[in-house]
Amino acid sequence: MEQLRQVLSELVIERVGFGIFVLDRDLNVLMWNRFMADHSGKPAEQVIGRSIFASFPELPRVWFTRKVESVFQLGSFAFSSWEQRPYLFKFDHDRPITGGVDYMQQDCTFMPVTHERDVGAVCVTISDVTHASMMQRARDEAVAKLQEFADRDGLTGIANRRYFDHRLGDQFSRWQRYGGELSMLLFDLDHFKRINDQLAHLVGDTVLRVMAERVARTVRVQDVFGRFGGEEFALLLPCTPFDDAMVVAEKVRCVIGETPIDVKGARVPVTASVGVATARRDVTSSYEALINESDAALYTAKREGRNRTVGFA
Repeated sequence: MEQLRQVLSELVIERVGFGIFVLDRDLNVLMWNRFMADHSGKPAEQVIGRSIFASFPELPRVWFTRKVESVFQLGSFAFSSWEQRPYLFKFDHDRPITGGVDYMQQDCTFMPVTHERDVGAVCVTISDVTHASMMQRARDEAVAKLQEFADRDGLTGIANRRYFDHRLGDQFSRWQRYGGELSMLLFDLDHFKRINDQLAHLVGDTVLRVMAERVARTVRVQDVFGRFGGEEFALLLPCTPFDDAMVVAEKVRCVIGETPIDVKGARVPVTASVGVATARRDVTSSYEALINESDAALYTAKREGRNRTVGFA
């Protein structure tokens, strides 16, 4: 009966659908099952009795050694998922190459093999989780795209008002905590209603898209450019003092109005009025106050004749 149990045990170890190998304290291989042999291309007789690194020098030596040594020292299980380290061995997988995965994605478990309470070896299992990892990546990408769509204005593709307010709130809280400089531009297109009334809304939509593209090409990576609604837009400028914000505002105003926009055979001249405000310790108590000051400066620019930049004073 004991011999039968041993035969069955060896049969199971050889036939299971995951890798099993055992290491001694010197990281020499004591056992190597068929899964490991089939996927590595190295039979047991070629691996057993040798250091795992002699057979697989590409293994992450420092990480792997620490992982195994911790099991010997603590006598407890250790685990590494594909999300932490996509793979341990560079095994081929049987999934479509369009999945964006080069090698089999692996979960690894490190288990102590004890004898009379002493850890005499470590058993490592390798599970093929390529399918699950590809599904998880696909879900993550889908969620990210949905989130991106939720944060973007449908017409212009830039940030929408909700997302802009969220980023403004974050930057304002950071400015309150750490100091520095924080400025904001609020601008809209002059006499935009005439474009819609005289040339139709489709032309107006094209004007807004082209204007947004022009401005988007001028802003820095850390800036946040968003549509407030209608023909009104905002630009958040972290780490930017008032004088520099005024320079940016003039650059934005000029890039909007430098060239008429061609739409369906018509050349539509476009200009913008810009209001600028900077967060100030003694005055600005909330990010809504920064919006209000930018809006007040924008109103002044319009009242003084449009197509100009005005800073809040």
